[in-house]
Amino acid sequence: MTVLEIWTTPAAAAPMRRVPAGRLLAGRGLEGDRYALGGGTWARYPDLEKQLTLIDADDVAAVADEVGVPLTPGDTRRNLVTTGVDLPSLVGRWFAVGDALLFGVKRCPPCAHLERLTGARLVKAMVHRGGINAAVFAGAGIAEGAVVRPVPEEEAARRGAPTGADRPVPRIVAG
Repeated sequence: MTVLEIWTTPAAAAPMRRVPAGRLLAGRGLEGDRYALGGGTWARYPDLEKQLTLIDADDVAAVADEVGVPLTPGDTRRNLVTTGVDLPSLVGRWFAVGDALLFGVKRCPPCAHLERLTGARLVKAMVHRGGINAAVFAGAGIAEGAVVRPVPEEEAARRGAPTGADRPVPRIVAG
């Protein structure tokens, strides 16, 4: 259950760039990424939904095979590419990436914007394989190889996560 790759871009629609390490910033996302900088195609959406995106490497490979295009993880425009992680199970839960504390906000279905940028018909193939959106509650440096693990509510609370009525609420996305 690890991070295989880290991807970032400073501007909406700009090419993604793979980096070996980065810093997750509480309340913002991946340092230097378009959403942490206040931009990005979906910047107008609620803050918790746009901070960070994760996708599974096996899902990327399956979509590439199904669509018949040489799709790379960076082409999906997600920030973290994982392996061995059941990402949908993290929606509505606290989890850690290395020492950073995150909350799974919603599934991240593909959009027509991704099709325009890649030139490939991806929406149907990615509908249940688009990864998730997460919010960063406690920042930390991360690197490729960082462990991704669920965090119990008690541990999240000890680390300063909001609890009770202040706890984040996941958003269910139809699809």
